[in-house]
Amino acid sequence: MKYVLVTGGVVSGLGKGVTASSVGVVLKACGLRVTSIKIDPYLNTDAGTMSPFEHGEVFVLDDGGEVDLDLGNYERFLDVTLTRDNNITTGKIYQSVIDKERKGDYLGKTVQVVPHITDAIKDWIQSVSIIPVDGKDGPADVCVIELGGTVGDIESMPFIEALRQLSYSVGQDNFCIIHVSLVPVLGVVGEQKTKPTQHSVRELRALGLTPHLLACRSAKPLLQSTKEKLSLFCHVPAGNILNIHDVPNIWHVPLLLQSQNAHEAILKQLNFQIISRPPCLQEWTERAETYDNLTDTVKIAMVGKYTGLADSYLSVTKALLHACIACSLKPSIEWIAASDLEDTAEKERPEEHLAAWVKLKSAACVLVPGGFGDRGVLGMILAAKYARESQVPYLGICLGMQISVIEFARSILGLKRANSTEFDSETTEPVVIFMPEGSRTHMGSTMRLGSRTTFFQTPDCITSKLYRNSRFVDERHRHRYEVNPEIVDRIEDAGLKFTGKDESGKRMEVLELPSHPYYVGVQFHPEFKSRPGKPSAPFLGLILAATGKLQKYLNKL
Repeated sequence: MKYVLVTGGVVSGLGKGVTASSVGVVLKACGLRVTSIKIDPYLNTDAGTMSPFEHGEVFVLDDGGEVDLDLGNYERFLDVTLTRDNNITTGKIYQSVIDKERKGDYLGKTVQVVPHITDAIKDWIQSVSIIPVDGKDGPADVCVIELGGTVGDIESMPFIEALRQLSYSVGQDNFCIIHVSLVPVLGVVGEQKTKPTQHSVRELRALGLTPHLLACRSAKPLLQSTKEKLSLFCHVPAGNILNIHDVPNIWHVPLLLQSQNAHEAILKQLNFQIISRPPCLQEWTERAETYDNLTDTVKIAMVGKYTGLADSYLSVTKALLHACIACSLKPSIEWIAASDLEDTAEKERPEEHLAAWVKLKSAACVLVPGGFGDRGVLGMILAAKYARESQVPYLGICLGMQISVIEFARSILGLKRANSTEFDSETTEPVVIFMPEGSRTHMGSTMRLGSRTTFFQTPDCITSKLYRNSRFVDERHRHRYEVNPEIVDRIEDAGLKFTGKDESGKRMEVLELPSHPYYVGVQFHPEFKSRPGKPSAPFLGLILAATGKLQKYLNKL
C-alpha cells in the first residue's frame, strides 16, 4: 500500500479536504485505485453529537457512520462508498486501547501513548486502507490520509508520531507527504509572505515528518520568486511547490494540480511511474468550464436552523449545485433563519422578519432541510404552508418532511395542536412520534442510521419517475422521529399521499401532494448520495419544477 499524507499548517480551514480529494482525483485519473482516511484529533468517538455550528454538517455513510464532512468531499470527488472506519478520531483510538486494557490484552504492562496508542493508530490505518471502497475486489493502490487540525496542535501529537513511525516502517517509496500552508499578502506591503509556511514546515520537520510537496494556498498565483524562496528555506524542490490559488469553483482544483504536474511529483516519490498513465480529466474540465459560463440563476429559499454557517448544510448545497448544473443554471441560495419568519420575530425583530418574508416570496422554490430541536419550527411550518398554498415547489428533507405533515394536519385536518413528540412530548395530537429503533437515554448512535430501502407504492408518483421509474431506492437516513402510522389514513384521505414506505409499510419515507406542481417530502437524506454529473432525484425534481421543466423531463423518461 502506498500512502499520501496531507497535513495543514498556519491556520485551519485552508481546504485540506478539497486538496486531499483533488489529489485522489488526479491519481485516479492516472489509472490508480484510491481510498481515503480522515483523521480528526477530537475526543468524540464520532461527529454524531456535535452541533452543526461547532463543526459543520454531520455526514452519514451507507453503514450508518456519522463522520466528518470531509468524507463527503471524498465520496463526491472520487465516487466511492466509504465506511465509518475511514474516519479515525482520538476517541475511537483511546476507546479501543482502553477496551483492550480492560480485557487484559496488554498482559499487565503499563499502557502508554507510545507505543500503545501509536500502534493502535498504525494498525487502524493499515487495516482500513485495504478495504475496497470502489466496488471492485482487492485493496486500492493508494490511500490518501488527511490529518485534521494544524501542525503543532496538542491533540494531534499522537497521530503525528504514529504517522512518523508508519512512514519509517513502510519505507520512503511508499509514503508521500503534502503540506498545505498559507501564503498571505499583507495589505500595506502587497508582498507574498513565506514566513508562516517556513515556520509551519520547520515545526513539521521537528516532529519527524519532512514534506515532499507543498500545497500553498493564496489569493493570487504564486510568483516564481516566492516559489524559489520557499524552496530554499523549506528544503522542497521548486517543482514540488504547488499553488492552489483562489478559483471560481472547487472543480478547478484537480485541474490546477494536473497543470502543475502534481501527479508526476507524487508518483515519482511513490516510485509508481511505471504502471500509471497520464491523467485524463476531460469530464472535470468540461464541468468546471460549464459552471463558469452559466449565466442564468434560480433562486432557492433555504429555510433552516443553522443558516449562520453554510458548512452546516454542505451536502445540501452541493446537491443543489449538482441539480442546477444538470439544468444549466447557477444556484442562488437565499439563506433564511426559520425563526425570523415567526410571528414573535415580527414584534421583536421587525426588520429581520420583513427581510425573511421578502426572501421567501421572491424565491422560485423552497427547501426545508433536516435538523434537531424545536427552535425555528414555527417558521418552518409557515414556510411549508406558504409553499403549499402558493403552489411554489417545495422539498422537505427529514425534519422538513415532518414539518409538512404537521402543517397539513393543522391546516387541512383541523388538528390545531398537531405536533411532533420531539417538540412537545405532551401533545394530544401526535402526528410525528419517536419510533422504537433506538435508545431514549443515550445521545450517540441511537438513530435510524445509514442506508435503508424505500419502496414506492405506485409507479405513477413523481418521485418514482425521478428515480427513473424505480420500484425501490436505497438512501441514507439519520433521524429518531417519524410520521405516526395511526394518522396516515386520515392524512391520505385529505389528499397528501405517502408514496414511499419501508419494507414493513409502517415507516413513511416519501410524501407527495398530487394537486401541487411539486410538493415532496422525504424522510431520508438524498443529499448524501448526490454526485457531480449524477444529481440526486428529489433535488433535480425541485429545480426542474422551479423552472417549469419538470413535466417535460418526466415525459422523456
